[in-house]
Amino acid sequence: MDTQTLLRFVPPPSRLQAPLRLLPAPFVRTTTQRLLERVLAGPFATGVLDDMAGRTLGVEVTDLGLRWVVRVGNRRLERVEVEGEAEATVRGTATDLLLLAARLEDADTLFFHRRLQLTGDVELGLAIRNLLDQLPWEAIPLGLRVALNRGARFARAARDAHRSEATFTPR
Repeated sequence: MDTQTLLRFVPPPSRLQAPLRLLPAPFVRTTTQRLLERVLAGPFATGVLDDMAGRTLGVEVTDLGLRWVVRVGNRRLERVEVEGEAEATVRGTATDLLLLAARLEDADTLFFHRRLQLTGDVELGLAIRNLLDQLPWEAIPLGLRVALNRGARFARAARDAHRSEATFTPR
């Protein structure tokens, strides 16, 4: 079997919704908060995110049914919740958000093709996006960069394999 055929056996992210719901909310919240604190440690230390103190931002992974609301504090993350209201929310599929996080896709392209949506305070959302775009890739821990890159490439390849299967018409 070739790689394309094998990738068709990878379930789409939407099939992971039910098992993910079994994870306790405190575990999801704590894990997400630790990961974000690690990624954003540099920007918090240098004061890059000082203007965001007291603001709430949301991230929704539509095909996984996941949602986080992050409240930025004074040079730290104040809290991460799995529910609540956010001033600005970025919404997209797991694959597209992974591609964005791994810097394999440009945010403008994803928004233009309507693969990402920004709701609420658009000005705040764009300010955060610009700040995150300016983060040096090297500031993100190496293990996380490798995991993001490999995970995003794998997710894109699986999505492409499913799409090619959907458009395949036998002769």
